[in-house]
Amino acid sequence: MSESAESNLSTQSVDLLHSAYVRLQEQIRKVIVGQDDVIEQLLIALFSQGHVLLEGVPGLAKTLMVSTVARSLSMTFSRIQFTPDLMPADITGTDILQENRSTGQREFRFIQGPLFHNVVLADEINRTPPKTQAALLEAMQERQVTVGQTIHKLSSPFFVLATQNPIEQEGTYTLPEAQQDRFMFKVFVRYPTFDEERQIARQTTSNFRPEVQPVLSGEQVLEIQSTVRQVPVSDHVINYSLALVRSTRVREPGTPQWVNDWLGWGAGPRAVQNLLLGAKARALLNGRNSVSVEDIQKLAAPVLRHRIVPNFTAESEGITSDKVIERLIQETPTRESELSRDPALGKIFAT
Repeated sequence: MSESAESNLSTQSVDLLHSAYVRLQEQIRKVIVGQDDVIEQLLIALFSQGHVLLEGVPGLAKTLMVSTVARSLSMTFSRIQFTPDLMPADITGTDILQENRSTGQREFRFIQGPLFHNVVLADEINRTPPKTQAALLEAMQERQVTVGQTIHKLSSPFFVLATQNPIEQEGTYTLPEAQQDRFMFKVFVRYPTFDEERQIARQTTSNFRPEVQPVLSGEQVLEIQSTVRQVPVSDHVINYSLALVRSTRVREPGTPQWVNDWLGWGAGPRAVQNLLLGAKARALLNGRNSVSVEDIQKLAAPVLRHRIVPNFTAESEGITSDKVIERLIQETPTRESELSRDPALGKIFAT
């Protein structure tokens, strides 16, 4: 990056983005009580051109949170309730045969499905068959859908938030790990604290109806997405990200023995890409023009938890993906000198 580009980023874009982030939080908090980490991760993924898989029990305002984010960003919003009988055409759209009144001839016309919006909530994605899941994931990856022999570009920006219920597994179709890898983050929506739940009870049982004002337009979001990629990252931060991700790869040189004992599979290169992109966005949103190791650590869990697979031994001992990630962060040196001298990491960097 040229010095002029970095200077422009530091003097104008960073302050504007941080100010916009503060205003976004103010608007979203009018409706959503608590869940600050979840909201931050949703916005980081949006500004990084990523998608999010939300997991939480019913009643935690996942749908309301997503629709509120869409309203605060002045973008179109669509909610798809995934059911066992939902077909790919129900979400992508379909061609219908119509008669042209001026010519009298019949011709096909494409009717857009609910994917043709800026923010799409895929509610209970694990309740629909794999064929429909695959249609959604193709749209997420390619930003387009193919109907017949015609390719239709999706709206831009395009942001998918899929939810799944962790407690009701009867009649569900679990997303395979390879398909979960298409999501930038897997975010856990947890129960509110006592004070937060008391405030929720007050607001939702009264006539309180807050108005959410749009802060950013779709064009401004696209500009932010472009700016995120301009944020510089040091070699040390890149090496730290690589050390975390490559340490999850079972039976590779330098992988800790406890990882080999606990994991059946590790994370691929997409994890490093999403760690760095997310860290760039997080730095900007917090008013900084460079990425720190702390940014990587804060995003390690949502980036890695659905990309590593604990084996039977780990599950029988109560070892979750998050516990593996937490130990990796504790054992991976943060200082550049220590990172480069670590013998195990030396094997990782040499392969």
